[in-house]
Amino acid sequence: MGRVLHLSDLHFGTERAGLVKPLTALAHRLRPDVVVISGDLTQRALAPQWAAAARLIAALPGPVLCVPGNHDVPLYNPVARLFWPWRGYRAVAGPDLEPVVETGDLLVVGVNTTDPCVWQRGKLRPASLRHVAQVFARARPGQLRVVALHHPLTTPPETGKTPMKGADAGSEALARAGADVILSGHLHLWAAAPFALRKGARSMLCVQAGTTLSSRLRGEDNDLNVIDFDQGLVTVTRWRTVGDQLDYTSDNVTRYQQDNADMGWGRQGE
Repeated sequence: MGRVLHLSDLHFGTERAGLVKPLTALAHRLRPDVVVISGDLTQRALAPQWAAAARLIAALPGPVLCVPGNHDVPLYNPVARLFWPWRGYRAVAGPDLEPVVETGDLLVVGVNTTDPCVWQRGKLRPASLRHVAQVFARARPGQLRVVALHHPLTTPPETGKTPMKGADAGSEALARAGADVILSGHLHLWAAAPFALRKGARSMLCVQAGTTLSSRLRGEDNDLNVIDFDQGLVTVTRWRTVGDQLDYTSDNVTRYQQDNADMGWGRQGE
């Protein structure tokens, strides 16, 4: 058994006033085995925004695994962006940009997809893929293997976002490495579905969070995900705000199973 609480795109500096306290209260009520924050902790990587992110991380039930997003590198300081892009991030989220958390039936690996040389587009590096494969090679039988990254593996054209560099080759590499669940953010859109790059390839379960705290909603509600793993079954529950309310409501429960390890994950009953 295992439970992951998945937050994303906090964007401190644009957070909705009054929503942080309900978030931390819900996190403690849910009692996750690990909290994953899939990038964009801040809006502009400024010191007050990092201080707010640090307060949230300290208030969440641990362990907390973070990966950086494109908003977590300085935008208006080109020298810092070039020479020490993750200084603020490391001071708050920890020195490792690709951390690993293992707890019970869960093995979670973070992947840094930010590229300081560009503003928005992500980059999936071969070294990161090798790191994931090495970690998953030591997974115990029956463990759920989870990858957390900011940029999604697929980017619908209607979002107006540039697809991540190396996404196609990276998707195949992650599937070969045995990844079960991919957690991401960036698009401010919620989604959960099995994904395979091509027909006949092994499917992974891609779970996308919108924005958990930011007022930059793009027509969506603030939301977060709870991923439960029990006896080979993965249950994804979206929690979201409704309108102007400052709390999260359980919504949209979906379940997934893996009948054939070579084929990967599918929706339960399909």
